[in-house]
Amino acid sequence: MKTLVISLLIGIAAGLLGALCGVGGGIVMVPAFAALGLGHKNAIATSLAVIVITALVATINNSRTENLIDWRIVALTGIGAAAAAWWGTDLMQHLKSPTLNKIFAITLITFGVKMLFTKS
Repeated sequence: MKTLVISLLIGIAAGLLGALCGVGGGIVMVPAFAALGLGHKNAIATSLAVIVITALVATINNSRTENLIDWRIVALTGIGAAAAAWWGTDLMQHLKSPTLNKIFAITLITFGVKMLFTKS
């Protein structure tokens, strides 16, 4: 029961941050799922599965009143992202968890520092 409640809270946090900032899976769910005891690879795979649901709901809501989505960019980026995701999941399954942790940390630090020093 405790895991179910914590999972729901993780989902709420990830959904809210995803809707507000476009983040949630990697930044919120992966570390939280790891803290629940999932291995790093399981946490990544589970997070990606949850993102499908989150992205679908957010996309429907963002398209309802104002069309905030540039569908041309979605199509072009989606093709590249789908191909890279197929290759990336195979790569992730072959990498060791400490290596994945380092890639994850470097990515967060790099983009975090960039965001801190870039004017919007």
